[in-house]
Amino acid sequence: MWLTNSSIGRKVIMSVTGIALILFLTFHACMNVVALFSAEGYNWVCEMLGANWYALVATAGLGVLVLLHFVYAFILTCQNRKARGASKYAVTDRPEKVEWASQNMLVLGIIVVLGLCLHLFNFWFNMMFAELANGGVAYATEASASDGYAMICYTFHDAGVLSHVYSVLYLVWLCALWFHLTHGMWSAMQTLGLSGKVWFERWRCISNVYSTVIILMFVAVVVCFACCGGCC
Repeated sequence: MWLTNSSIGRKVIMSVTGIALILFLTFHACMNVVALFSAEGYNWVCEMLGANWYALVATAGLGVLVLLHFVYAFILTCQNRKARGASKYAVTDRPEKVEWASQNMLVLGIIVVLGLCLHLFNFWFNMMFAELANGGVAYATEASASDGYAMICYTFHDAGVLSHVYSVLYLVWLCALWFHLTHGMWSAMQTLGLSGKVWFERWRCISNVYSTVIILMFVAVVVCFACCGGCC
């Protein structure tokens, strides 16, 4: 099948899964921003997305998307390294401003995956998994597994020195994610044939602005809870 056996097909899979993950990040960022204004509102969203069948199915689907995206990124990177030495993503007319991100997408991807593992440990393990396996009580605290607001407070403010470490690690993760998104978004559009001569620069601009807004939403939550311990 050309989608899995050809280089173009693999890039299409990477692009489609990447766009799907960007849409998820958009939803997740909007959800997190609620915590800046209302603990009750955020916990209501968490309860809606708890250990319900549709949330479990969505989580499994998200895991498949992440796995496919990372595996095909690794395969393509290895192929490109073998064919062109240190070069990674074959993109025509690459602008200088994204050259560093383009040349380091695998490293950025690894940092993103490691950050994702930390995030899963801090939140998914203490929330959805705890609902299923620990009687609805978070492992890290004695709070309810559906009390997402309490988990954010604990992670970035109430755990002492560990909270400072988590805050720094999350900011590093988000920085790497920003670089990954700014290059990956317009690259995906180009792979899917949506980036001609006119739209090439437009997609670059859209990717930079969109990625910046999404990442700043996540950063705002980390900084607000790290500094104030709650609603700003």
